[in-house]
Amino acid sequence: MLDSIQEHLENIYGIRCEYRARDFLVTDAEAARQLGGSARSREELLVSEGSDGLELALYLDPVLLSRVTAARGPLDADLGDFCEVAEGVSHFLYVAHTAELNRSVSLLELEAQAEVDKFAICTLLGWSRHVGRWAGTLVKRLFDEVQFRERLDAGEQWRYAEANRLGRRYASRLMPMVKEGRLESFLSELRHAYRLGAEAKLAYFAR
Repeated sequence: MLDSIQEHLENIYGIRCEYRARDFLVTDAEAARQLGGSARSREELLVSEGSDGLELALYLDPVLLSRVTAARGPLDADLGDFCEVAEGVSHFLYVAHTAELNRSVSLLELEAQAEVDKFAICTLLGWSRHVGRWAGTLVKRLFDEVQFRERLDAGEQWRYAEANRLGRRYASRLMPMVKEGRLESFLSELRHAYRLGAEAKLAYFAR
């Protein structure tokens, strides 16, 4: 499942990453804590920067992972479960990709891109002559009906809420292309935004 999600994201954005999320997977909560994780979430990207470069690990709750793997996609799985796993892969891919470009990434940029990634991959996996209706449901489920964990501190609450706001604004601009079935335009726009960095990306999402 992790390979499938990563391949979908790579195809959407026209990139290739030599590293695979599955090779960095950790499913034991105690092992994740020993690597610096908080164990407060069912999905967490663990990042450590040293003199030799970045060290990454992707923690996913084993029950969550098994449910999503058994369902094989957002049309069969619980949408929330699928999106949690997709968010983890999104984080992994974006950090690995920006590291290859020797570029730093902020936590807000990482979260905002993940919001867009979840919308993009779920829209494309459900692409059909009814995609406009499906994407409209996604916008409501992903951005309007979202709930944040109670244990977030003030800074985390702001970051997740702001990422959600930015993702919704950008998804709303993408919706006309989706409703009109303009797949190539949809992909071209996503690829353009993906390649923007830092403040330029956040400003572009917010337009």
